[in-house]
Amino acid sequence: MAPFATSTRPASLQLSALLCVLLFSEVWVLQCSAAIGINYGQVGNNLPTPAQVVSLLSSLRVGKVRIYDVNPQVLAAFAGTGIELIVTVPNDLVQPMAASAGQAMQWATANIKPYFPATRVTGIAVGNEVFTDDDQALKASLVPAMRNLHAALAQLGMDGYVHVSTASSLGVLANSYPPSQGAFTPECAPLMLPFLRFLAETNAPFWINAYPYFAYKADPANVSLSYALSDPYHVGAVDPYTHLQYTSMLYAQVDAVTFAAARLGYGGIPVFVSETGWPSKGDADEVGATVENARAYNRNLLVRQVGNEGTPLRPRQRLEVYLFALFNEDMKPGPTSERNYGLYQPDGRMVYNVGLAQQQTTSAASLSLAASSAPPAMDVGKDLTSLCLISALAILLTSQAFLLG
Repeated sequence: MAPFATSTRPASLQLSALLCVLLFSEVWVLQCSAAIGINYGQVGNNLPTPAQVVSLLSSLRVGKVRIYDVNPQVLAAFAGTGIELIVTVPNDLVQPMAASAGQAMQWATANIKPYFPATRVTGIAVGNEVFTDDDQALKASLVPAMRNLHAALAQLGMDGYVHVSTASSLGVLANSYPPSQGAFTPECAPLMLPFLRFLAETNAPFWINAYPYFAYKADPANVSLSYALSDPYHVGAVDPYTHLQYTSMLYAQVDAVTFAAARLGYGGIPVFVSETGWPSKGDADEVGATVENARAYNRNLLVRQVGNEGTPLRPRQRLEVYLFALFNEDMKPGPTSERNYGLYQPDGRMVYNVGLAQQQTTSAASLSLAASSAPPAMDVGKDLTSLCLISALAILLTSQAFLLG
C-alpha cells in the first residue's frame, strides 16, 4: 500500500458534508475501563482446559473475549466471571437459520439461554467473513439469519443485552486509502445495504477483521513498517481530502469502513475491530513475521488503548479492539504465520514480552513499562488512571505459570 496521495485538491462539498455527519454522529459513550479484548481460538490439540483459560483471563483482568463457537464447556466456564463474551454461529448454520425462524429459536434456546445471564454473552457473530466467501447463497442468507436470530432473542427477552452482527474481512472494501475514499466493493455493496440497515435498527456494531500485517507483507518496499505497526511516534500520513492525520494503518482502515458505510447512508454505525494481530513467526516468504514486530504491534495497540484513543475521525470514541490471539494454535491450516499469532504458548509461557516488565515486591507484583521498549519521555506516574490501566494490561501480558494454579 502506497502512502496517501499528497494532492492539495480541495475536498468536494459532498465529502465535506459527509465528514461533518460522521464527526457529529458519535452516539456511543466511551467508558474508561480496561477494555482490550482477546480472541480465544481453540484450533489446537494441546490447549489448556476452558477452566484453566478462564482462570488465566480472570487473573489478567481481561474484560472482553471472543470465541468462534458455542462450546458448552467454554460457556459454562465463563459463568460468574463478568467477562463479556462474543460467541459465533458457524457458517454452515447460517442458511438453515435464515430459512427457519424456528431454527434460530432452537439455536438460541440451546446455546444461549441456559448460560445467560451468568455467562455474560454480549454479542453473537453470525458467521465469519461471510461477505467475502465464494458461496453466493451463504451471503444472501446472512441478513435473514441475523433477523431471525434477533427476533428469537427478543422473544427470550435478551435482545437488549446481546448484539447480533457478523465479522467481516477488510476484503469487503474496494478501496481503503486514503480513508475518506473508503468504499465497498461492487459485489458487497448491494448486500451491505440491508446489513447496515439491520445494524442501525438494532444498535449493533460493525465488526471488522483488519490486519495491517497483510498490507506490509504484500508490499514491504512501499508500506512503512512503523505505520503498519501503529507506532504512535511515527509521522504517519495525512488524508488529503479530510486533512486528518493517521499514525496507525489499523485506525485508518477502520475509518475507511466508516466512510464506506456513510456512503450508503449509515455513517453513525460504530466500527469495532473484531480481530487484529501480527504473527511472531512465518515462512521464508512471509516478510515481517518476527517476534520483534509482533511485540511492537501489540504493544503499540495497548498503549493506544491505555490512552483511550479513538480514530482520527472519531477521536472521542475509543476504538474497541480484540487482539488475535490468546494462544498459538498448532492445528490451524495454512502458512506458518497462521499458527503463530498468540500472545501465549499453550503451556502458559509468553511468546514474547510486549515491553511491560514485572517487578516483584513483598506483597504484590509492581508493574511498569520496560525502559528498553517505552519512549524515554513517558511518565505513567503522573497519571493514576493511566497507571491503573497500564498495570491491568501489564498483568495480561506478564502473568506466568497460570496452568499450575
